[in-house]
Amino acid sequence: MTSLKETLWLTLEDLRAEEFKQLKWHLQQADIMHTIVPHGEAYRAIPTTRLEKADRQDTVDQMVQIYNLRGALEVTRGVLIKINRNDLVQQLPNITATSKAAWEVDVGDVGISSENRRDLMVPVPKPPQPITSYQKMLQSNLQNRFICVHEGLSDMEDKKLLDDIYTELYITDGGNMQINRQHEVRQIEMAARQPAKIEISVKPSDIFKHPSGKYRPIRTVLTNGIAGIGKTFLVQKFILDWAEGRNNQDVHLIFPFTFRQLNLLKGKRFCLAKLIHKCIRETKDITEDALNYIFTTLQTSGNTNYDKSKFKLLFVLDGLDENRLQLDFTAKETKVLDVTKSTGVEGLLMNLIKGTLLPSSRLWITTRPAAANQISLELVDMVSEVRGFTDPQKEEYFTKKFSHHGHADRIISHIRASRSLYIMCYIPVFCWITATVLQDVLQTSEGVELPKTLTEMYTEFLAFQMKQTKEKYGTKKCIRYIESLAKLAFHQLDKGNIIFYEEDLKHSGIDLSEASMYSGVFTQIFKRERWRKKDKEKGRMFSFVHLSIQEFLAAFYVQLSLVNGSKNVMAESQAVSRNLGGFFCKTSATEVHRSAIDKALASPEGHLDLFLRFLLGLSLQTNKDLLADLLGRKPMSPSSNQETIQYIKEKIEQDLSPERSINLFHCLNELNDHSLVEDIQDYISSGCIFQRYLTPAQWSGLVFILLSSEKKHDVFDLKKYSASHGGLLRLLPVFQDSTTYLLSGCNLSDTSFKALVSVLTSEQSKVRELDLSSNNPDDVGVTALSAALENPCCRVESLRLSACNLSEGNCDSLASVLGSGSSNLRELDLGDNNLQDSGVKLLAAGLESPHCTLESLRLSGCLVTEEGCASLASALSSNPSHLRELDLSYNHPGVSGAAPLSAGLDDPRVDPSGVCWLKSGLRKYAGELTLDLNTAHRDLVLSDGNRSVTKGDDEQPYPDGPERFCDVFQLLCREGLTGRRYWEVEWKGRVWIGAAYSGISRSGKAVHCLLGGNEKSWCLECTDDAYYSWHNKSITSIWFHPLDTTRVAAYLDWPAGTLSFYRLSSDTVTHLYTFYSTFDEPVYPGFWIGLNCSATLCQMEEEAEEEELSPV
Repeated sequence: MTSLKETLWLTLEDLRAEEFKQLKWHLQQADIMHTIVPHGEAYRAIPTTRLEKADRQDTVDQMVQIYNLRGALEVTRGVLIKINRNDLVQQLPNITATSKAAWEVDVGDVGISSENRRDLMVPVPKPPQPITSYQKMLQSNLQNRFICVHEGLSDMEDKKLLDDIYTELYITDGGNMQINRQHEVRQIEMAARQPAKIEISVKPSDIFKHPSGKYRPIRTVLTNGIAGIGKTFLVQKFILDWAEGRNNQDVHLIFPFTFRQLNLLKGKRFCLAKLIHKCIRETKDITEDALNYIFTTLQTSGNTNYDKSKFKLLFVLDGLDENRLQLDFTAKETKVLDVTKSTGVEGLLMNLIKGTLLPSSRLWITTRPAAANQISLELVDMVSEVRGFTDPQKEEYFTKKFSHHGHADRIISHIRASRSLYIMCYIPVFCWITATVLQDVLQTSEGVELPKTLTEMYTEFLAFQMKQTKEKYGTKKCIRYIESLAKLAFHQLDKGNIIFYEEDLKHSGIDLSEASMYSGVFTQIFKRERWRKKDKEKGRMFSFVHLSIQEFLAAFYVQLSLVNGSKNVMAESQAVSRNLGGFFCKTSATEVHRSAIDKALASPEGHLDLFLRFLLGLSLQTNKDLLADLLGRKPMSPSSNQETIQYIKEKIEQDLSPERSINLFHCLNELNDHSLVEDIQDYISSGCIFQRYLTPAQWSGLVFILLSSEKKHDVFDLKKYSASHGGLLRLLPVFQDSTTYLLSGCNLSDTSFKALVSVLTSEQSKVRELDLSSNNPDDVGVTALSAALENPCCRVESLRLSACNLSEGNCDSLASVLGSGSSNLRELDLGDNNLQDSGVKLLAAGLESPHCTLESLRLSGCLVTEEGCASLASALSSNPSHLRELDLSYNHPGVSGAAPLSAGLDDPRVDPSGVCWLKSGLRKYAGELTLDLNTAHRDLVLSDGNRSVTKGDDEQPYPDGPERFCDVFQLLCREGLTGRRYWEVEWKGRVWIGAAYSGISRSGKAVHCLLGGNEKSWCLECTDDAYYSWHNKSITSIWFHPLDTTRVAAYLDWPAGTLSFYRLSSDTVTHLYTFYSTFDEPVYPGFWIGLNCSATLCQMEEEAEEEELSPV
């Protein structure tokens, strides 16, 4: 059977293009739509913007949303008559008494019960009224309230249509409900750095639909988002769309509350109906008796499912973060609730939220994240997060805001060029501030440079407010108003208050009789909260439009006190904050700045970070000149700011936390000092940052640059910056959102592994690939890492721990990881560790677990014999479903050990194999090497059976040949290497130890011939002072002094594409550097020898029998 909606669509499909155009034109004409149905209901016109690009299906959807199905049918019939298509009118179904009710609700509505298909009556008061009658009255009243809104403007003539200015917000399912005490500007800066990820976006109209797309009963939705991100605007848009019939028409009644309203009723008693009438005047057409009947019906029904409820109600509680009521959700109920009886406001709210009051109604709560923990998540069915504007939405906002396209394009381009401004524009309220400022600058100051920093933007904003106010009230009153507001902002910020009462205004010298004038004059800065009657206890409530404006004015007050009386109000705040009558002392700008810097650094959550940026930015003469009426025109001594800059740099040198240092760099930017950043930028541009020893200040500069960059850091390669524990600790905050961590050969110890644990186990962890090869974690580090891998928050899928000096003792904790149901590990590389059969048996126990999902295991060079292979074969037969790759090369499984593995795996790698590989450490890969006399430069002298080479003063009578080096003092070995090979060299003086392809040039420019000077060779330069790595003309300083040892080891893993160098001493092997490449032909060990210097290839067979050698 064809649905009515489909019938309407098919009818419009029969219209010719011109006729369809006429139909849409009629739908947009208010005078025509009022009389489209003779002697019937008056219908309103559909806005042009909704039909401008609408096709036939879209047009049907718009009509059904606005008129409901029955109304859409009547309107279609009336318009078809107007355009002389009576033939189509005859095809439309007739409206009968029996079918009318069935058409009241679209079949696509959420409600599925029979109550949705009939118009329920509310019998009291007499005469009875259908619930849809009350719905239409409330919709009409709420439409009047929300159809026009202001962006900080309270005058009615300045209001704008919400639909015209509303820009879609980015809303996602979920959201971090952990308490985050950081300054919200810092939170938005951190969010901007996170890499793109797949998230479920939520349409505002679908706020109560489960993101899975499957039906689930939803009662309470908690929507969080930082201040100014658009939560209240979202609520207003949702209600307006409902009031105008566009969305969520299954909802009969919506009751929008704000906690700012409810705070003023603390301790007072109401029944629910009276509370609604008290707070929401738009409900005046619904009598108390009618509300009590509706509430009693729902309360006594026993139903807890909104979708099966007779009357569908939605309560909105906006601004939980502003709650001042005592809500105790742990209190037990002692009696059945009577919704008609008076009770405390706190009790009503608690029971409504807990679901003991009207359990079948819906509840929508909005809050800032820091306050979300006031409500247990057990009481919440779904969490969403308002994320502000995406990059395209930012541009849409400014395009809507500026009718002049040239201005819009210039502003968008300007904001993009300033990283700090562009990031802040994630916050809609900052977009509004920016638009207000830039519109005024473009209209009044031709050729003037647009503001680039936050302080410049807010200074222009305040200057704009002053200009508007002076025109109406004169300069003297304007100055007095701003000074009073600034004093209020400072003292309340110091107390941590964002909502103020009449008593607070008195303490700041604001006459209560003028309070309304303040909020009326500075409507874009200061506002009085919407409320009909003042609270008898505390009076009216006031606030600044956004916390950032309060912070700017607080900073302005500090600067004003300094200019007008050389007063350090920061010192007063710190020393005598408990005594409001404290003293002031004359002071300098430098002292004020130091006080502010010290106080901001002492705030662990960064609550004064933005305030400090503003204060220092206001010390610039360009910003002071904009506020000359307030700050005077006396120029500030340049030395004051230089002293402040130096003080900030000294603080940065103190090795502060990354968050503290980053804000100090923002402060330097406000002071127009970029010297530290420019130094680091030079290092980065040169590609040599990893070969520098960075001071704490330079480290902080590097972190600041990386965090400020638009580049998404998916890969964290520590060796690009500093292969060290200190480098890891400093850079972890930068790369906390990376998916790949490349930390091999970085000399990391157990302490470093413990530091990694906090990243891997955080709820926000995104690390999927972790390479920790060639480090020395010891037992403590491996145990800590294993515990992290079992943490449900850890997402690591690939782990490499090759050549980490592990033993069988470490396999127990790793086996626990393999058998854990919470581990995500799929690939594990344990190659070149002394695990032996006993360690492999432990690993096999983990592989046998039904929870094990490992797909690839590499045990190359781990001293495994037939016994260990038998354990693995048994594990594979017990749990054969996952493991697909097993590498047992460079072990000794024997024929009897390899055969069972082949039964469980398609192609287990067991070659090369043999008894020779059952030696500890890397020396088992040692082999005979001989210097090739045919490649030696004539100044090089070979000895000791062509195992030693020295650079002498005299040429040797070597014959000419194509393999001989002519222009550099070099030679290669005879053996071309593939597979794995290890060798050791004793050196003296200045020697380069490396490897090259046979095709390296033998003559010509040094860069083409020299080891490490081209893409065909790699080498380690050894001197008495330091080591350096060379490849393709790129040099890296290695911060290890040769000390008393002159022996170096080289290890080539040709298949893996690595060439590693180690410093050898009597008791330790220290990793120096690893080259990564893709070798496609054999490589030949080689040497460059300095004057009177020498190198000797060491014989190791006897030594290997006496001692084990493993890198640390």
